[in-house]
Amino acid sequence: MAEPLAIGVSARLLYPDPQRSGIYSKTLHYVEQSVAHGLMARDVVVFMIPSHRADDGVAQGNIHVHEYVKRLDGLLLQGGSDIAPATYNETPLAPEWQGDRVRDLYELDLFAAFVAEGKPVLGICRGAQLINVAFGGTLYQDIATQLPDSLQHRDGDKYDRNFHAVRIEPDCGLARLYPGRRTATINTIHHQAVKDLGRDLVGEARSDPHNVIEAIRWQGPSYVFGVQWHPEFGAEGDPDFLDGTAILDEFLDAARARRAATSVEP
Repeated sequence: MAEPLAIGVSARLLYPDPQRSGIYSKTLHYVEQSVAHGLMARDVVVFMIPSHRADDGVAQGNIHVHEYVKRLDGLLLQGGSDIAPATYNETPLAPEWQGDRVRDLYELDLFAAFVAEGKPVLGICRGAQLINVAFGGTLYQDIATQLPDSLQHRDGDKYDRNFHAVRIEPDCGLARLYPGRRTATINTIHHQAVKDLGRDLVGEARSDPHNVIEAIRWQGPSYVFGVQWHPEFGAEGDPDFLDGTAILDEFLDAARARRAATSVEP
């Protein structure tokens, strides 16, 4: 029996809160449960990769990003906080859009290391934005401000119960995953979005009808794909909802193929 895949998940970062005590006075690294369970349900061993950019002064020894890359079959970039405008050479348009520069740098290091080794990367929500920025792209810092005629992409009260339509581009990888589907319903939990596509990236889905890019794929030699929605969240009872199973399975199939291609027969 083949060894199960080992997938790394980038950590969400929660910083010390001066208004709270106990564990909340510390920097926390965590994985959203639906992400972990979505992978584990496919018999995958999940490893959270902690940030190596510590702010607590504790020495980290000789363990670096490449030690994780050697041992893992792929990387999943989680959702979460905004990308800092400084990361794509812009100035925040509002104080609340400063983003998380520390997490940006940590995840950019991870991303570059996995891509350099030809190991697949899947980006979810913020993760898709990170992929775009890693290849030199830019973001809308706030859809409602910069695209005022666009539909609402985030509702804090509804969270993952907020939906809109998406249009899948013809003859692309996503279209092949969902044959016969040109439109679908997806969840939407973001206020930032891809503006200028990065190098060798193509848009594979756009919001319908306002054309905000919702899925991107790299045209390079290894698997890199990002979706602006959360495929790990479902929508029971909605036949139009785009089931994320095919997306997660494609990512894991790419990881298996990469492992098989590099394995050495005894």
